[in-house]
Amino acid sequence: MDYSKLALEKHQAWKGKIRMEAACPITNIEELSTAYTPGVAAPCLAIRDNPDLSYTYTRRGDLVAVVTDGTAVLGLGDIGPEAGMPVMEGKCALFKKFGNVDAFPLCIRSKDPDEIVRTIELVAGSFGGINLEDIAAPRCFEIEEKLKQRLDIPVFHDDQHGTAVVTAAALLNALRVVGKDPANVRVVVNGAGAAGTACTKLLLDLGIGQVIVCDRQGALVPDLADMTPAQEALAAITNPQKLSGTLADVLCGADVLMGFSAPHCVTGAMVRTMASDAIVFACANPTPEIDPQEALRAGARIVGTGRSDTPNQINNLLAFPGIFRGALDVRAREINEAMKVAAAYALADLIEPSKRSESNIIPSVFDPRVAPAVAKAVAQAARTSGVARL
Repeated sequence: MDYSKLALEKHQAWKGKIRMEAACPITNIEELSTAYTPGVAAPCLAIRDNPDLSYTYTRRGDLVAVVTDGTAVLGLGDIGPEAGMPVMEGKCALFKKFGNVDAFPLCIRSKDPDEIVRTIELVAGSFGGINLEDIAAPRCFEIEEKLKQRLDIPVFHDDQHGTAVVTAAALLNALRVVGKDPANVRVVVNGAGAAGTACTKLLLDLGIGQVIVCDRQGALVPDLADMTPAQEALAAITNPQKLSGTLADVLCGADVLMGFSAPHCVTGAMVRTMASDAIVFACANPTPEIDPQEALRAGARIVGTGRSDTPNQINNLLAFPGIFRGALDVRAREINEAMKVAAAYALADLIEPSKRSESNIIPSVFDPRVAPAVAKAVAQAARTSGVARL
């Protein structure tokens, strides 16, 4: 099927994938006077005296802003904020369909991190959470960190953390299938961008024994030339044996490869040097680092990709609706590492032990259990870690 042609036709017919609708009846004078003036003054004055009542008297507690600057849209790159709007609308539709979370797109005409942060800060009182989307690295790290410092609502860059949660869940089950202890495996993460960075940090939180990050310069180690500040930070917390060299060099004997990089940068010959029962997650989209069948022929036991036409799809849709649903349900101040770890385990545990296999390590995005299970785990972790307000 030609999805490009179909999408153009459908988007023209839809004229947008989301729309506003009134939640209150306005069919007579009494209803009008209650929903609007003069009755609306009462909740306004209550919120003036206690701003937290904005969660009680408005939709704020179920409303998320989906924010982009259009600099890293899908695999299309820097196409601008207006061109990113179809993706942001789609994200909002997914929030509603899978998490029953209302979401609104904000496409900002700026590449200045401080301008973006200030813009979001000024409108944050209208929302219960902020989902950052398709903002290029390393700017995305700075924007997220500054917003987390300034706002008292969850800020979540899905390209980083949604990817990390789903990848971690898939890895937990893959290791269960091959019978390896997470504390004793060596994982190579190829790509130190948004997804690779967040995934690396979450793997460390999960207790993975050894994580090595590679980028264009090769394996990241302290004092490696031409590293960005974000790469230097990664080098300081990974690669305890200080292995150096190319991706091919550090893949020798590795148990797991996670790719968040570029098409066709991994060969079958490289996979053959990995440890027995190797796990390969080739997540570059739409074309993975290595064709799944080639990886399997080269000896990988389990392969996952970001594509929907192969087994073990690593898809952010498994994470973000439930994560925000859980955070909003307890009015969390933030989405912290404990909540992400809880989400990863909740996802992994949806695959019953008797049904785990090389081709079944992660639930389907259409499994109705996913968002409720993730939301429940995230809400509990928020309470346990002290960031819940309900």
